Amino acid sequence: METKRKSNRQYFNCHIAGFSHWEGCLVINELKPGAKLQLERDIHNPFDPRAVAIYYGDTKLGYIPKNQNEDVSIFLDMGHSDIFDVRVQSVSPDNHPESQVRVAVFIKNNL
Repeated sequence: METKRKSNRQYFNCHIAGFSHWEGCLVINELKPGAKLQLERDIHNPFDPRAVAIYYGDTKLGYIPKNQNEDVSIFLDMGHSDIFDVRVQSVSPDNHPESQVRVAVFIKNNL
């Protein structure tokens, strides 16, 4: 019997918005390409009603940029957080803080 390969499809990638304003500097040495991240809606964000925060464990790193968060926020609001696989794509500690960490957001393929 042939088994189907379960893979993820990259939805988009981005730098973490607001990285310099949160706790990323506390864990930047732990962030390696492939590290798993979590998404969480921030419905009380006064600057963006569709804000989606990015976490590494319990550490808030920042947000998906405002120009890329609309679809993700809708899926999260509908309770579909399990369809996303979010990973560190690259870490460049010498860059400006807003460009230090790039993440990839994948849609899980459960076929």
